[in-house]
Amino acid sequence: MAAQAGGGGEGEARGGKEHKDCILEPLSLPENPGGISAVEGSPSVTCLFCEECSPVSEQNQLLKHMIIEHKLVIADIKLVADFKRYMQYWKKRFAEQPTTDFCPVIKTNSEAPLEDQDSYFLLCDALPEDRELREKLQQQRLREILEQQQQERYDKDFHGICMFCDKEYTGNRSILLNHMAKDHAFNIGLPDNIVNCKEFLDLLQKKLDSLQCLYCEKIFRDKNTLKDHMRKKQHRRINAKNREYDRFYIINYLEFGKSWEEVQSEDDRELLSNQEEDWSDWEEHPVCAVCLFCEKQTDTTEKLYVHMEEAHGFDLLKIKSEHGLNYYQQVKVVNFIRREIHQCQCYICQEKFPSKKDLVNHMEETKHITSLSARSMWDQPQYYFPTYENDTLLCTLSDSEDELSSEKPKEDIPVISEDVSNIEALKQSSVLNQLLREVMNNEGPGS
Repeated sequence: MAAQAGGGGEGEARGGKEHKDCILEPLSLPENPGGISAVEGSPSVTCLFCEECSPVSEQNQLLKHMIIEHKLVIADIKLVADFKRYMQYWKKRFAEQPTTDFCPVIKTNSEAPLEDQDSYFLLCDALPEDRELREKLQQQRLREILEQQQQERYDKDFHGICMFCDKEYTGNRSILLNHMAKDHAFNIGLPDNIVNCKEFLDLLQKKLDSLQCLYCEKIFRDKNTLKDHMRKKQHRRINAKNREYDRFYIINYLEFGKSWEEVQSEDDRELLSNQEEDWSDWEEHPVCAVCLFCEKQTDTTEKLYVHMEEAHGFDLLKIKSEHGLNYYQQVKVVNFIRREIHQCQCYICQEKFPSKKDLVNHMEETKHITSLSARSMWDQPQYYFPTYENDTLLCTLSDSEDELSSEKPKEDIPVISEDVSNIEALKQSSVLNQLLREVMNNEGPGS
């Protein structure tokens, strides 16, 4: 079960004992250059055990605090519909009863001496009370969202300005949305599928005012350049993979713990189950591999290898060949490097840096980036598991043993020609007869 902990744990535990850097959640590589900005005026949430507070929009900081200071991990936090109410409920319950009444205890370093062992508490929906709370919060959120949508559908006092021609529209929100779809080919979906429409349009307008493309989310130097880019590249649309927009679509609130993609994929499977398989229109999606040392993405691993060698001096294929790495060893090496870089630590000298950029500069200057650390550092079972759960590079690694064996030069095998003009003489003097006699002599009688 994956514990969503918000960035792993650096810091010191209570009592002054130092902790090694650890990653207590599945990480994800960037899928789009734009980030999710904090919502202004976001209400704050208090820690379950102390008075530490964080805005709801920065809940990962609070989760990290509870892991480091209180040894509590909340599983699958993304499935909690209302984080603030969830935290308020469990803060009250933990004040009434001991934590162990609700949470199983997970021991780490169980084979180490007692003073080096740690115990963590896991709060998850395996507890019926937690599961019931999560479902109740989801139903309550759905009711609130449906009421909000119903109000917006029949609201006649809506006022908005087109993002592309600056015309003002009053009345129902559908008038403005239909205008942008028809006159500007900008379609964010059917009005009845959208909730909190005013907030949605304000967010999109803010991005355009910041000279940011709504689809690729690149920043441009002026408004005219941005308009030309969006028109020529057909980027007058939003990026469906940007989770920042999920809260504005009703479909994301319908089923507990499911995004619109999961709901839609289930509908597609039901539709296809009654049809014959037809692969004629199938297209292979391009690979999107991310560099080990920076945010560079390429559509093929070959381009990624070239980039890492030219930009950073890191030759993965050379290291694989020199160390004779098979597929599983390559997986360990990639996951080991990913983890060290994520923790801003040089995997050769173990020196730590305040940022990834400083780390990469150090490794390039000292040539540490061209080497691989001692086998004992990376050849460990923990590196069978991906540091980033969507690491495409792992899926494209090849078994070096097969490649190395195929690259070995084949030995010249002598071919001895035999004269077939005299069949009887050939039978008596054939090389095959000589080989047969040698084999029989070697085997000996009775074998």
